[in-house]
Amino acid sequence: MSQLSSAPNLSKEPTTTESAFDDELPIPSAPKAAYKYILSADQKKKGVGLITLNRPKQLNALNSQLITELDKALHDFDRDSDIGAIVITGSDRAFAAGADIGEMSELTFGKAFSTDFIEMWSYQTSQIKKPIIAAVNGFALGGGCELAMMADIIYCNSTATFGQPEVNLGTIPGAGGSQRLTRAIGKSKAMEIILTGKNFSGKEAGEWGLAAQVFDTPEQCLDGALRTAEIIASKSRIAVKAAKEVVNKSQDLGLREGVEYERRVFHGLFGSQDQKIGMKAFLDKNKNPVWSNE
Repeated sequence: MSQLSSAPNLSKEPTTTESAFDDELPIPSAPKAAYKYILSADQKKKGVGLITLNRPKQLNALNSQLITELDKALHDFDRDSDIGAIVITGSDRAFAAGADIGEMSELTFGKAFSTDFIEMWSYQTSQIKKPIIAAVNGFALGGGCELAMMADIIYCNSTATFGQPEVNLGTIPGAGGSQRLTRAIGKSKAMEIILTGKNFSGKEAGEWGLAAQVFDTPEQCLDGALRTAEIIASKSRIAVKAAKEVVNKSQDLGLREGVEYERRVFHGLFGSQDQKIGMKAFLDKNKNPVWSNE
């Protein structure tokens, strides 16, 4: 698979060939699989899958192998019946500082067009049925910002740095940045950011509605994302799957069509066991129903 959109020029910060880290991040407990550029672990007692981008020397710059590994880890968790929600994060320094420019610098129009370059990337997380939370600390620029926006929920540190600075490289966002950012924060603000290549902070991401919650420290950000993922994983899986589907449809349909679609899914859930379990628990004042996920 190909890489996401462009990383910025970090001439005033460590470049993607310099490192603030001398070693790889420690392997988390309960490793899911062996990868080169990500760490994948599950917390099955909590129903949460955790994916950590792990190219510290390149500030988690996105290359083809990392994205291929990310795709596999996401689909593995999506198929795992013990997992109810997924968290994607990076390091304290960088969620993902953009794409690996070395992979793209010699690309021609003919090659990009004929191979549908980054087409699969643009919808990577949308193929996943379980909710995904991006816990963003440090740089989330270019393709890193696009990856974060592909998640269902964004949590970030107040000092995180978001941006779509592709214009500084003579190009534009290529994996949905112009579309998702505009839907999240409005045309005028998105236009300003994309046309100037100006970055914005995690604090601003929260104020503008791009991020659901903003935290003071990276540790609080990741802990908050894991807590929310655990809460989601404790709910009826069939109801959560339906809820994610109808909210995402709101981005594709007009209001009338969206409301009609929601109502049809709502009606359909009356055929599930979990609807009966949930409503009976409410009537019985049972705050801890045991879901069948059917």
